Amino acid sequence: MPRRRQLPLDMLALDRGSATPLYRQLYESLRSQILDGRLAARMRLPATRELANDLGVSRNTVIGAYDALQAEGYLESAAGSGTRVAALPEYVGRTKVGRHASRLPGLSKRGRLMTSLWRDRTIPDRIAFHPGYPEIQAFPFTTWARLVAANMRNIREDLFGYHLVAGHPRLRLAIAEYLGVSRGVNCEPDQIIVVTGAQAALDLIGRLFMDPGDCFWIEDPGYAGAYNAFVSAGGRPAPLPVGPGGWGIEKANPSPRLIFVTPSCQWPLGLVMPMEVRLRLLQIAEKHDAWIVEDDYDSEYRFRGHPIPAMQGLDDSGRVIYVGTLSKTMFPSVRVAYIVVPPTLVEGFKTAVSVSGQYPPLLLQAAVADFISQGFFAIHLRRMRRLYARRQREFVAMCNTRLDRWLSVREIDTGMQLMGRFKRPMDDGDVLVAAMKRGVDFSRMSPHYRFAEPEQGMFLGYAGVDQDTTRRGVERLRLAFQDLERGSRQG
Repeated sequence: MPRRRQLPLDMLALDRGSATPLYRQLYESLRSQILDGRLAARMRLPATRELANDLGVSRNTVIGAYDALQAEGYLESAAGSGTRVAALPEYVGRTKVGRHASRLPGLSKRGRLMTSLWRDRTIPDRIAFHPGYPEIQAFPFTTWARLVAANMRNIREDLFGYHLVAGHPRLRLAIAEYLGVSRGVNCEPDQIIVVTGAQAALDLIGRLFMDPGDCFWIEDPGYAGAYNAFVSAGGRPAPLPVGPGGWGIEKANPSPRLIFVTPSCQWPLGLVMPMEVRLRLLQIAEKHDAWIVEDDYDSEYRFRGHPIPAMQGLDDSGRVIYVGTLSKTMFPSVRVAYIVVPPTLVEGFKTAVSVSGQYPPLLLQAAVADFISQGFFAIHLRRMRRLYARRQREFVAMCNTRLDRWLSVREIDTGMQLMGRFKRPMDDGDVLVAAMKRGVDFSRMSPHYRFAEPEQGMFLGYAGVDQDTTRRGVERLRLAFQDLERGSRQG
């Protein structure tokens, strides 16, 4: 008879002070040793009473662990033979997988493409200046919490079921009414498709409107999120040049399937597309039988003059797909955005959203609907417009006073971020490294160019930064520029 192997009790140490139940600790320990091969297949384990005595725990603790492992197939039990380790396939062993990880199958061609794309990274707890961040502290969270709690008490299927994949009716109605008044968008509530953020909207649009190899025009410089979504969908990018003089739409070619623009506040230059260019772009889309994707991400924040209505409101043919988000007007983690689609595409978009799973929780949507319909959203927007206008003036004044030797920053009429242009040749990657060492974050300008010679510069968000933090951040940027000067002299 082969000698019976003993269970290594020293490997089953239990922490009685842990919040994890003892039976769960025992389960995890045994499971780990089975997967690692330290408990061999067909090895017989001690009886529950015996192991309980050895470990100084109740028998029910051991029974609970054994039952869970048996239910998951790690152990097996038969009358007369006790409890034994199951004979699992060799590839399950954790250490074996680790040794042969290089033999794992690779990503798909699309997966390799997606994982290689550039993305603008943010770092928490850094003095800001990274673009796209709204003011968080001033958001009326007390009101928001009350609205969420009120909907939590309203236990109805329309809040807790599966049915409303295109969005809660109250939210679709609130968004449609808001867009009609504030942006001149022509739509019915049924044309609103609610999704989990603007990036989800762009991903969905790319997959629905383009086949592999289809050409899409994208502003250059332009928004990386749209570029990444459409390239990942198989699209072939072509530049729509943008410069200080505006959009070079006559220079764009070949014939596009999709045209992506940010006409209300061009990302990242902050320009507003003139009316004649909007009308010409609609004509071009008609000529090429193309779709226009209008990303209206920053339209609410215009500080001088009246906002120009959305391009969608000028479109008589139904070619403009309008994308908006609440991340900039409420707070980023709310993860609610919306797409306005032609009536004939509504049912198809509902199915696509259901397939992708990109719809926010209905409870959250109901609270957002109340926030808009009860007037809190409009009040918050008015406060933020005044606040951001003041912060922009203060930020530009500080930059021109403290950073004038290296950087040119000017006020613009719209948006939550500004472009800083270097006054002498500098690499924005080097500047970012120096700034990060000083605890300041911003977005480099050069990666926003994908076709033309990139302009080196700084894309600076000011909206979500209070005056004291702005002052400290500008001073740290000044130190970063001085660090680069000293390093250049020493080099």
